[in-house]
Amino acid sequence: MKEEPNPQKSSISGVFVIGAWLSILFILVIIYSEYLAKQRHPNIDAEAVSDSSGYTLVLQQNRQGHYLLDGLINGETVTFLLDTGATSVSIPAHLATRLGLESGRPFPVMTANGTVTVYETKVPTLILGNIPFNNVQANLNPGMRSDKILLGMNVLKDLQFTQTNQQLTITIPR
Repeated sequence: MKEEPNPQKSSISGVFVIGAWLSILFILVIIYSEYLAKQRHPNIDAEAVSDSSGYTLVLQQNRQGHYLLDGLINGETVTFLLDTGATSVSIPAHLATRLGLESGRPFPVMTANGTVTVYETKVPTLILGNIPFNNVQANLNPGMRSDKILLGMNVLKDLQFTQTNQQLTITIPR
């Protein structure tokens, strides 16, 4: 006697097969998303190592060739883009309220996109990785659309840099 196929069992097993493939696809999307995030910002967990001579911080270049570093401004988490071409720290104006910064005197600056009017501000507490800086002069730039803060030479001038193979080692003497 030949057993007749059960259409109910067949449809249940089909649902399980589709569910398994969707689960695998979902896991692959998550893994790839994390991979891409690491490529955009490879220094999310970077912290300086402290010894008797000062701090040392090692950063990896992202896939665009930039060095990014997370830190804090007035206790709020931010992402800094190290910019040796910027005279001072430049903060997108749309972040001022969240970061507790006051807008001061306006003045013109030359940027890669031409002249723009920015506003003076002072950052009471700026922390790079785990390295504190106090009372940092900065400007609020209404032309900046991203949330990245340009870390300019008014902070970088006190740091020593060594770059080798897409890796930047920053040394901060005590």
